[in-house]
Amino acid sequence: MSGAAVIVALRVAVSPGAAFAAFTEGIGRWWQSHPLFPLSPKGDGALRFDPAGPGGRLVTRFADGAEWEIGAVHCWLPGERLAFGWRLPSFTADQATEVEVRFEAVGAETRVTVEHRGWDAIPQQHAARHGFELMLFQRRLGEHWRGVLKRLEGETDQTRR
Repeated sequence: MSGAAVIVALRVAVSPGAAFAAFTEGIGRWWQSHPLFPLSPKGDGALRFDPAGPGGRLVTRFADGAEWEIGAVHCWLPGERLAFGWRLPSFTADQATEVEVRFEAVGAETRVTVEHRGWDAIPQQHAARHGFELMLFQRRLGEHWRGVLKRLEGETDQTRR
């Protein structure tokens, strides 16, 4: 998927394999909803990859037991790259975005880069964009991704202990 993208990166003090594991296995712990970007009117629920690995999907489960798919996994290369679809329940059948996550060794650390693209295909008037012009929307979404990546950093701190 091409198009306008939000790109954020963070370095964590673990190997690429450990960062990948923290991202995929711990997403239910470090992911946090944002008031502007909830996955649904119910909030975000608890995210997980099900099943974890190639051919899996990112799903969320809500407190009432309801579950839905956010997107299919397109690439699962532990310690290197992860890509998956990102669809909100309010998207039409032809609307979707994609998240790609890269894990790159930088000395003793790993640079985790998230690229969330495809938002230019979602109309400005769509509820997910709050009427924001694309640049402003992407700035706010980037702030959200930076915040959740900081929580991922905390998850990787747990793996070092």
